[in-house]
Amino acid sequence: MSARLLLILCLCLCMHARAHDFWVNPDSFVVSVGASTALSMQVGHGDARRTSMIPSRRIRRFAAWTPAGEVIDLRSDGRLAPAEPGLHLLVLETDADALSHLPADRFDAYVQEEGLWPAAAARGRDVFERYRRVAKALVQAGAPGDGSQDLATKRLGLPLEIVLLTPPADGGMLAAQVIYQGRPLARALVKLTDLDHDTQPVAAQVTDGEGLVRLRRPPPGHWLLNVVWTMPLDGDDGIDFDTIFSSLSFAIAP
Repeated sequence: MSARLLLILCLCLCMHARAHDFWVNPDSFVVSVGASTALSMQVGHGDARRTSMIPSRRIRRFAAWTPAGEVIDLRSDGRLAPAEPGLHLLVLETDADALSHLPADRFDAYVQEEGLWPAAAARGRDVFERYRRVAKALVQAGAPGDGSQDLATKRLGLPLEIVLLTPPADGGMLAAQVIYQGRPLARALVKLTDLDHDTQPVAAQVTDGEGLVRLRRPPPGHWLLNVVWTMPLDGDDGIDFDTIFSSLSFAIAP
């Protein structure tokens, strides 16, 4: 393994444990038109939750789509200031240069916890993993339900993406589809977490053949859907798996 890979590994090793969940966290998921809300990146859960210290050089994209179709770069100040009512879609995407070394016992638990069946054959041995993170968030400008809600169901073409089938304001079941490399992903484990009480997920479901999950609608609050997926590599460069962590954070209004 090259010196560069070893350096990246040393920087990332301590970040991987108990840090599977990663999301864009607005100070407020509902903001008045003309006001603004600060945005942070959160990682981990429960007592291990913290603000992510991911270097800016690793962030490939941090942007917001407005109801009118404008795309706003958020990398400069990390704030969203909506100028029109409606649902705004935020996305953060990192590069794939992060590495982690997982000892066999930790790797086995990780495969089981995240439902990573493509990695099941490697259980019982140490592995090196290359990973990236993609995170989406929905922020409502104006009163819940005001303005266009179309961005809740927009696909952005991310390498691994959670897409709601209906806006959060519509009521009914919480239904979402997981898309991997442009296609629905079957047999992926999707977890639903209450961000105000995030020690453990409140629900989990495996996607069906169309990449769909249908969960009981959660009560009002701040919520996170997340999924992890991995694919084996040939290992010629010393890396065994390519992994993506994907999330979608949003609010359910009273």
